Amino acid sequence: MNTNLLLTLLVGAMVLVSVLQTFQLVGLGSALQSGGVALKTGASAVGAAVAGASASSGAAASSLPAGGDDLPEMVGGC
Repeated sequence: MNTNLLLTLLVGAMVLVSVLQTFQLVGLGSALQSGGVALKTGASAVGAAVAGASASSGAAASSLPAGGDDLPEMVGGC
């Protein structure tokens, strides 16, 4: 297959995907502005992740759920 044709098809596919994502992003933005999206509050997964990140710095260790008391402090990484 011709290299220029292959590169043209790949760039075209990338442009098509970016256009589709633009429409999705505009739709999400308008849904957020109109109040059509309900956001979770309280003990959601995002809230637990934020609490875990702040607890690792020592700021809010009391806000962690009780089920995570026996977990190791560091799991992999450095």
